Amino acid sequence: MTAVMPKAAPESGSRRLILDTAARLLRSGGYHQTTLREIAEAVGIRKASLYYHFASKEEIVEAVVNDGVRFVHDAVVAALAATRNAPPRQRLEAAIGAHLTALHGNSDYTSASIKVFTFGQTPTPESVRGVRRAYEDVWRELIAELQASGTLSAQRSPDALRLFLLGALNGSIDWYRPGRFDVAALAAEFTALIAHAEQGAAAFFGADASVASR
Repeated sequence: MTAVMPKAAPESGSRRLILDTAARLLRSGGYHQTTLREIAEAVGIRKASLYYHFASKEEIVEAVVNDGVRFVHDAVVAALAATRNAPPRQRLEAAIGAHLTALHGNSDYTSASIKVFTFGQTPTPESVRGVRRAYEDVWRELIAELQASGTLSAQRSPDALRLFLLGALNGSIDWYRPGRFDVAALAAEFTALIAHAEQGAAAFFGADASVASR
């Protein structure tokens, strides 16, 4: 069963403005280059006013990183729910498309979430680990479904497949540009690349086994 995504705390308009600003700054500057003073100045408030909403810089970063994952998580879960009775390959394409759509539709948050891997000398908060695990579980279940149906080879490592897929999708933040690429077309291409590679490998190993048996 997929892990339950930890819920975000209710937010005021001011709190969301701070997070929007922090996400934009973290996306461009990363963890170390983004300061509380910079965030406050960009929002148009005093640094001390940030503490009304957040106890520390780490808490702001934690909220931004978690929101970045949640936006994508919610989109993929919705896409899979909408294709519950569809063939596994179609569900894979829907999940890939939803991931890409949310990734680039909320680019400040999602890019910041991908870019901010560490919190300086501070250990990664447990909430960040939990939110990431919950999203990874969505893909663990989908990959298990794909392998059980034969869409992906059962001989492949599920963890390697998950890391490969998410790494490839998240890597698109470096090259994707609206107008240059169509998300639906990309989802179809990525799905075809994965499925065709599996079919090609199955044919290769099948032919190899046939020759060996002669």
